[in-house]
Amino acid sequence: MDVCPAWFAWAINNPLRRWLHRPDEILGPLIQPGFKVVDLGCGSGPFTVALARMVGASGRVIAADLQPAMLAKVRKRVARAGVQERVHLHVCGREQIGLSDRVDFVLAFWMVHEVPSASALFAEMHEALNPEGKLLLVEPKLHVRRQDFEEEVDAALKSEFTLLAGPSIRFSHAALFLKCAY
Repeated sequence: MDVCPAWFAWAINNPLRRWLHRPDEILGPLIQPGFKVVDLGCGSGPFTVALARMVGASGRVIAADLQPAMLAKVRKRVARAGVQERVHLHVCGREQIGLSDRVDFVLAFWMVHEVPSASALFAEMHEALNPEGKLLLVEPKLHVRRQDFEEEVDAALKSEFTLLAGPSIRFSHAALFLKCAY
């Protein structure tokens, strides 16, 4: 499975990308102060600093990525922004994220197509989420075919998520899911 290499981080975290995918517009309605959130496959952190500001001093962001070199870039960005006390860096395994924390929200932005098993990922995220927790799945339209995205949505539904909405996000397929409290 190919992942975006750390040397290519500039392409996914730059002023144009932050203008196209404004974190406050996309995530603001979904995040509350005090939340614990996972920025899954965070790369160099295009959403991490904004998430840390949204969760506030009482919240926490788990920036999770497979590549330590990407997490090193996140470490620098959150330190420059002064939110390092709100961000925990987590190195994922190739087959498993390996979270021990329970969380309120998971952001999976332009990354699920890079994992070996979407079904395993969604099952693990379902387990990590608190009841009524949400998962936002976003995939790039130019890289992920509609049919492949629909298969990811089906995998999430089979992991007992409920589809809430299909938000409009530029150049992306998107689905917002809820973990129902049974």
